[in-house]
Amino acid sequence: MRITQKIAEYNDKTHPFYTFEFFPPKTDQGFENLLPRISRLASLEPLAINVTWGAGGSTKERSLELAAITQTQHGIDTILHLTCTNMEQGMVDDALTNAKARGIHNILALRGDPPRGEEYWIPTDPRFTYGVDLVSYIRSSPEFSSEFCVGVAAYPDGHPDRETDDDGELEHLKAKVDAGADFIITQLFYDVDGFLQWMKKVRSKGIQIPIIPGIMPIQTYASFLRMTKLCGTRVPPHLMSDLVLLRHDDQKIKDYGVDLAVKMIKRLTAESDIRGIHLCTLNLEKSVTRVLGSLAWIGGSSKPMNQLIADVPSGPESQFVITPHNATDSATNSLVVSGPIAEGEVGKGELNNAATWDDFPNGRFGDFKSPAYGETDLWGSSIMSRHQTLEQWGHPTTTSDLTNMFLRHLHSKIATTPFSPTPLSLESLIIIQHLERLTRKGWWTVGSQPAINGASSSDEIVGWGPRGGYVYQKPFVEFFADAADLKKIEKKVEEEGYGWVDYFAGNVQGECRTNVPEGGRNAVTWGVFPGQEVTQSTIIERESFLSWKDEAFSIWAEWASFYPPNSQERILLERIRNERWLISIVHHDYMKPSALWTFLVDGETLV
Repeated sequence: MRITQKIAEYNDKTHPFYTFEFFPPKTDQGFENLLPRISRLASLEPLAINVTWGAGGSTKERSLELAAITQTQHGIDTILHLTCTNMEQGMVDDALTNAKARGIHNILALRGDPPRGEEYWIPTDPRFTYGVDLVSYIRSSPEFSSEFCVGVAAYPDGHPDRETDDDGELEHLKAKVDAGADFIITQLFYDVDGFLQWMKKVRSKGIQIPIIPGIMPIQTYASFLRMTKLCGTRVPPHLMSDLVLLRHDDQKIKDYGVDLAVKMIKRLTAESDIRGIHLCTLNLEKSVTRVLGSLAWIGGSSKPMNQLIADVPSGPESQFVITPHNATDSATNSLVVSGPIAEGEVGKGELNNAATWDDFPNGRFGDFKSPAYGETDLWGSSIMSRHQTLEQWGHPTTTSDLTNMFLRHLHSKIATTPFSPTPLSLESLIIIQHLERLTRKGWWTVGSQPAINGASSSDEIVGWGPRGGYVYQKPFVEFFADAADLKKIEKKVEEEGYGWVDYFAGNVQGECRTNVPEGGRNAVTWGVFPGQEVTQSTIIERESFLSWKDEAFSIWAEWASFYPPNSQERILLERIRNERWLISIVHHDYMKPSALWTFLVDGETLV
């Protein structure tokens, strides 16, 4: 059924409607474990389920498969997101035809993110450059026009890519509506006052179709920072102040996120003509269930914000400084406390704690069996822009230029690299001299962490989890190097590693080389907390490495696209992508801070 028809016919007087959003997991195990999770959430009777679509059709098969399951097996009307830019010729037709065959009648038409080179990007399919083009195409197609109810995205805090004012952004939205859009789903936001003002402007423009606000309960402090940066979301100062106080305890962050979402939804439904909400699940289920329960839409409760903040200890220990993500937002993104784990191996079917075993998303090196593993963006978003590329990364034409760029990031002369969307973290500064030494060798470091042996969980730099615990880390580093250097590293691991050193190496051609046994898993960050089992927050194994490897090499390709075809910059970046290897090395002796670095520099101790 068309979503607009369901909205018009919705007559439940006890509560507004709600929809859930899921993304196709990156791994087969994650996909398998998402299905029972969706089944449990489907029992809450959402009005519809949304399935996202990766930029350029990167998740095409998985998105269509997942949408078919929610539509046919669960009998819930499904809204298939569809991005149109950077799609191969005919892929839009193919996606719409496949959706139609699966009984899907609702599409969220998105521009998506091409490699945003502006001047040098050429649409793969010339029919599609913006979201309005996809709306117009569906509406003008004899085959598809009558089949699909078409929704579009809106950005209450402004579009993260466009430097237009509010009026300009509203004109973009009006154009999509005039082209035939039937409903609107908004990007996530946390400024309710700003949203209500935006709603008035939208209605004053004559846009009267249903608007469904996107609500994303905060899951962890790290994912909150990443998502709001990616989406260009305004964060009210009081909200950030509250989160800074709680940020070392992810359970309190999650509780706060639930309570915040409840308060936002109550205001939105009371102070506007909003009839329902769109809940971004991030493929997790506990928070959205608690939100609906706290609203008394399905039963439940939540601890009030003021009590959460009051629970934070006072005194010198509580005077934290904000600790930014590490350079790759990967292994040192360890703000993860999942509480007691279910009996048996987590992620394997319906265990005692199947709903919550992976309740805290922990970035690139989490558990690859988790449905939430690998979430990095929303609605096919990219983290690059042409302006950022030229301003911070310049015009590299030699490998020396690239080495200098990575060094400038280490020295805080530039805030980002294509592989590191944030400034260098305080934790990385502990090993800065080692990272600098490797980078000068031409091994461009993109991820790392120092050895930590029983630091307090309240430590301002490396601490995480509840207070009163202890945290541990094995040293590891990942970098790009050429094939000759990889051979030297492999030989040294074999001859001098003595079982203490594990590595993974992969290239764009799909080769993977490692000394880790099949099925082997390296827990490189863990914590011991009162009253809880040991928490392993960071795991490096084949599946997670390969997933990140594919992402890393796609970044080289996107970066290259910002420069003209046949330019020196593009030739260099494409050559690097084709020739270099991504290498990840772990040293298991976390009791010796210099162990990894001594091993990597031919026995020379750097500390």
